[in-house]
Amino acid sequence: MDRLKHPSRPQEQVRRPGDRIVRRAVAPREAVQLPRPRAPRRPRPIALRLAIGFALLILVGTALLSLPFASADGNRASVVDALFTATSAVCVTGLVVRDTATAWSGFGQAVILVLIQLGGFGFATSATLLLALLGIRPTLRDRLACGMSLGEPGPGGVVRLLQRLAVLTLIIELAGTLVLLPSGIAATGSFWRGIWWSLFHSVSAFNNAGFDIVGGFRSMTPYQHAPEILLPIAILIILGGLSFAVLSDVVRERRWGRLTLDSKVVLTTTAVLLVTGTVLILAFEWDNPRTLGILPMPDRLLNAFFQAVVPRTAGFNSLDVAHMNDESLFVTIGLMFIGGASGSFAGGIKVQSCAILILAVWTVLRGQRHVAAFGREVPAVFVFRAMAIVLLAVALVFLASFLISLLEPFGLLEIWFEVTSAFGTVGLSMGITPELHPLSKLILVGTMFAGRLGPLTLALALAERTRPEPVRYARTAVALG
Repeated sequence: MDRLKHPSRPQEQVRRPGDRIVRRAVAPREAVQLPRPRAPRRPRPIALRLAIGFALLILVGTALLSLPFASADGNRASVVDALFTATSAVCVTGLVVRDTATAWSGFGQAVILVLIQLGGFGFATSATLLLALLGIRPTLRDRLACGMSLGEPGPGGVVRLLQRLAVLTLIIELAGTLVLLPSGIAATGSFWRGIWWSLFHSVSAFNNAGFDIVGGFRSMTPYQHAPEILLPIAILIILGGLSFAVLSDVVRERRWGRLTLDSKVVLTTTAVLLVTGTVLILAFEWDNPRTLGILPMPDRLLNAFFQAVVPRTAGFNSLDVAHMNDESLFVTIGLMFIGGASGSFAGGIKVQSCAILILAVWTVLRGQRHVAAFGREVPAVFVFRAMAIVLLAVALVFLASFLISLLEPFGLLEIWFEVTSAFGTVGLSMGITPELHPLSKLILVGTMFAGRLGPLTLALALAERTRPEPVRYARTAVALG
């Protein structure tokens, strides 16, 4: 038996006496070509989806405002004017090339008001809210886009935030309408027209839009002596300039010490800007006979405060901006550029970016290395993002001002004012916008669109592209200053 063993084969494979070899025909091999698996489709970035959504709203608004019955005279508005108005409404800017009260019909004004409301909410918020009302569960990316546009860091609390947003918006806008209703009836001489007057200005103020139906491109200048109109509108503007996350935090916590760092930064910076703006405008316009100089003391204080509120970023004005001194115009430009809070109806670079940069400068001057506020450290990545947002905003305003200056005979300060108003989605004007060349109007359209989306889109894009750094290079000093 030992001789039957094979040293290199298993025992069951060794041939034994009497074994038979059976050979079977093997079928030829057939090559089967399987379909190549497709790469998973990469979803659109959130920032791109927001931009596309706003663009679609603008196109729909342009088409509606181009209809003959959208104009008061029954004639079609030009495509450029309809596009400009729709962009200004969706971007809650308030710059106009046609008088809203006299050039547009009731239908046209209603379209503008709806665009203001949808644009103020933002495309992602409006779409997510509509899906929730229809009983359709929004996708994770929809909730994430909505949450980031509202200042909510994650998608978890978006549905609850949307519910509070809708209820809070309805309450505030209806309250504003009721407060303004007596003034609206007195201004229009009719109860029903007074309701429309009050509702339009309440929605426009809370959404920081700045559209008005007073007529004659006068905005709130006929009501310089009417605190019952200016104060409610100013309060609506301030509330709209705070994010819903901040408002919810204030309502929920009710104590300063329990507020989040974001809420403390927003509230503190807003208060400083309002007080500083009021004092500076009051000082620079005190003896100006074409603005505050002809008003009694209480009305001077009221209108100085109102003019400090509206650049952030509503666009109403109780003083003739074209007659303000250059110093006041510079203050107004600064307020328009900063804007309101991130996640709010306001535009600009946002108060958080401004506060972070100021804190960063203060940190350097004190010889420290970490930016902190209210006992909390601000991560360096947010400092870098704030720097990127501000620098890109400066570049955009400079480029748009330069291009328009090549086309228009107006002074540089006037052009700079209009461009900053467009970027900050403010709507204040020195009166040159209706006289601009169509190409200059298109440049302002792009500036309004970039101003409404730019800081937000940039922040989202930077957040999406955050990747771990596989390599850290050696540190080397660079000469500065």
